[in-house]
Amino acid sequence: MAAYDVVVIGTGPGGYVAAIRAAQLGLKTAVVEKWATFGGTCLNVGCIPSKALLHSSELYEEANHGFADMGINVSPSLDITKMHAFKDEGVLGNTKGVEFLFKKNKIDTFQGVGSIPEAGKVTVTPDEGEAQTIEAKNIIIATGSDIARLPNIEIDEKRVVSSTGALALEKVPERMVIVGGGVIGLELGSVWRRLGAEITVVEFLDRIIPTEDGEVSKQFQKILQKQGMTFKMKTKVTGVDTSGNAIKVTVEPAEGGEAEVLETDVVLVSIGRKPFTDGLGLEGVGVEMDEKGRVKTDDHYRTNVAGIWAIGDVITGPMLAHKAEDEGVAVAEIIAGQAGHVNYDVIPNVVYTYPEVASVGRTEEALKADGVAYKVGKFPFTANGRAKVNRTTDGFVKILADKTTDRVLGVHMIGPDAGTMIAEVALGMEFGAAAEDIARTCHAHPTLSETVKEAALAVDGRAIHM
Repeated sequence: MAAYDVVVIGTGPGGYVAAIRAAQLGLKTAVVEKWATFGGTCLNVGCIPSKALLHSSELYEEANHGFADMGINVSPSLDITKMHAFKDEGVLGNTKGVEFLFKKNKIDTFQGVGSIPEAGKVTVTPDEGEAQTIEAKNIIIATGSDIARLPNIEIDEKRVVSSTGALALEKVPERMVIVGGGVIGLELGSVWRRLGAEITVVEFLDRIIPTEDGEVSKQFQKILQKQGMTFKMKTKVTGVDTSGNAIKVTVEPAEGGEAEVLETDVVLVSIGRKPFTDGLGLEGVGVEMDEKGRVKTDDHYRTNVAGIWAIGDVITGPMLAHKAEDEGVAVAEIIAGQAGHVNYDVIPNVVYTYPEVASVGRTEEALKADGVAYKVGKFPFTANGRAKVNRTTDGFVKILADKTTDRVLGVHMIGPDAGTMIAEVALGMEFGAAAEDIARTCHAHPTLSETVKEAALAVDGRAIHM
């Protein structure tokens, strides 16, 4: 077999995009995937199935509590089996789509666990049958991440679940305790709350989604509490007892104090993710790792071993599918001799609850810590015509701009469709937009995106509708 120009290990968002871009550039390309389907965590047990359940559960809650006020009288009933079937259909469509793209771009696929016995070679070990070794001028590690676990707490994916198990519960639990107030836990918690579960979130820190802007985080928690979630902040889980009919979760103050026992039916452990490099043979081939188990790379995704590259969750940076995708394009272009690049100052982040939380760029806390002089423009959805008529008025848009140059440094939103609206300001920031540029851009009326224009106007103290 002739050597490949590029072999990608892993077909998550970073891996499959890297392979497609490499093939587009004329490089002979192959992928190695250990799962039966392509797409990695995101398409199979992450971003895509969770969004299906978020969508269906949101419609269910709206039918139960919102339709009547609009003159639509219905009495919905829940068929959780059919809801899971809806989710699974969406997952299948996406994974089959990646399979089609591999065929379209003439990318060879190998099913099995990939490892690197030496530079320039990848061994593929299938579940059944003999292993085979293929030659590669360039190897891209795109193996993603795995769930982070708590010591002495066994995840059985039935009663004590990770995000994977939380996407497949066969019935709605009466009670659910979520360990961790980050993005994944809050998204999945919102799904099961809408469907009828009592949700308690246990968070070690003093606020949820701690990497987001502090004002957004505070407002977000208030909204989720209003929706029915209970929060125990600055609290740690010290034990989970599954021996009885009810699970007993022992918690205590993070700084020490009296313990408390919470009884629940399901525990969701959602304390983050860690790079997945098991079985790759990186130590044997001499690839350097950092103290957090990530693959060390330079600014162009090269490891210290010639011909071995890494992208996505296995390297430094936010563990986001779109960040991995951009890196996949960049690394393929660099291998092909082009100037691939990712602007890490403009990577959006979204929490797909309702309302959504979205951000891009710097937070106020970060700007203050660095001594940057900035201006703030804020506009609430309560003052937006479309949000008012749709009764979706929770939240606001906040724009942070450099006090001297007016250049946009960060944008933070909580509100309806924030995940879509963040793209406008991300594009603006990519082109070095000033708040005045956004303020002077005509926005269609009546739309939710007018809140962005008004927030930009507010940077200069001249919002019209407030």
